[in-house]
Amino acid sequence: MNDTPIDDDALLDAAREATADAIVPYSGFRVGATLMTADGHLYTGANFEVSNYSNSLHAEEVALARALIDGARSFTAVAVASSEPSLVTPCGMCRQTLAEYCQPDLRVICKVGDDGARQFTLGELLPAAFNGDDLT
Repeated sequence: MNDTPIDDDALLDAAREATADAIVPYSGFRVGATLMTADGHLYTGANFEVSNYSNSLHAEEVALARALIDGARSFTAVAVASSEPSLVTPCGMCRQTLAEYCQPDLRVICKVGDDGARQFTLGELLPAAFNGDDLT
């Protein structure tokens, strides 16, 4: 358990730092993500590309995979940052993947410019998400 409160700025800072780990030889578009568990543990991820793009992994997927492999199952926030000054939000594929393992009230904190941020909930970004209940 983390005894130090983690604020949105700290989550975004960790996501910004994670962009340095991105491997993006084709697009140059670096993305970092930080996923926070209910007990305050942070998992970071960065995107990495392969030449056909469709096999590339996104930062949010990498952070989620690290958390799930470590046994985490309850999440409160994800922060996303990129190397670009414009707003970056999780893409549709990442929204669906997050919806599979996170609640609709997951806070999604997105970098805008050098010092700005916008906040959404996962449910706002992906209303009426498809999930396992839809398969029964």
